[in-house]
Amino acid sequence: MIEKNSSLKAFNSFSIDAHAHLLFHFQQLSELPQLLALIKKTRAANKPILVLGGGSNTLFCNDFSGLVIKVELMGITQSENDQYHLLEVAAGEDWHELVEDTVAQGIDGLENLALIPGVVGAAPVQNIGAYGVEFKDFCTSVDYIDLEEGTLKTLSNEGCLFAYRDSIFKGELKDRALITSVSLKLPKQWQAHCRYGLLQGLDETESSVSAQQIFDSVCRIRSEKLPDPKVLGNAGSFFKNPIVSDNLSEQLLSHHPDMPHYPQDDGSVKLAAGWLIDQCGLKGKKIGGAAVHLQQALVLINEDGKATASDVIQLAWHVREQVLHKFAVLLEHEVRFIDAQGETNLLQVIENV
Repeated sequence: MIEKNSSLKAFNSFSIDAHAHLLFHFQQLSELPQLLALIKKTRAANKPILVLGGGSNTLFCNDFSGLVIKVELMGITQSENDQYHLLEVAAGEDWHELVEDTVAQGIDGLENLALIPGVVGAAPVQNIGAYGVEFKDFCTSVDYIDLEEGTLKTLSNEGCLFAYRDSIFKGELKDRALITSVSLKLPKQWQAHCRYGLLQGLDETESSVSAQQIFDSVCRIRSEKLPDPKVLGNAGSFFKNPIVSDNLSEQLLSHHPDMPHYPQDDGSVKLAAGWLIDQCGLKGKKIGGAAVHLQQALVLINEDGKATASDVIQLAWHVREQVLHKFAVLLEHEVRFIDAQGETNLLQVIENV
């Protein structure tokens, strides 16, 4: 289905209004020829194209001048062998509902990734992660449409080039791949992961903790700290947890011995962006209708439902500058900034605010 000059407010978790010149609801693979024809026409007019999933990690900075493809492909296929549960999940399926359903069925492994907003097709793009577990840990392959060639292709786990909150879909295949489904492999010999963050209170021995307990704990922790976007507009964690050199980490720890820090395999150190923001005294900071969430400094919110994109942009810049001044750490936004002509970034849009 094609809509013209359609509002995108219902399709982004910030609930900030913007309009798309054209909006295509992609619900069946049989619609691919129609979609490819529309893409060809859009490109001939030199207009941009945006693939949109659940809009849970998106800030629309302006009306979008081209074609928005809303991915609404549905369906889950399950199978198994002696060692693994195998799932093929369509890109439009809700991520949290997938996690909830698998845990309820005794198919364990995804429980640490509960309550992450968005759809399945967005999971490999960001390589979503939480509490020591990442999407890449279970992904075997990703199917996608090459929008340049108009063909269906498959990438293996290795081919996706997964990294921290990163993948080939944010690099070489950015603006070229429309993910249609993902394949997951969940081991029947399940291993609990409870050593990260607030889950450390759980006993990690398999005999004393279950996937359901971890799922329940993650849901409780996230619900206490992260606002429900259906109630309070937000895009979850706005900034990435920064990775700094060991030298800088040691300098910061000498002044802030209680600073959360997580040594990485390559010798670098991951810091907690929320803690850095909190130490700058920014919880509750407001600019227009946007605010830093009182319970979780890593989340920027549309506090009264009337925030503009400009409000969020100015607040994000203020947070970035305060953390840089106090800690010499440069925060990168995890949220995607979408302008009239496509994806942009905070440095570019702040100049126009």
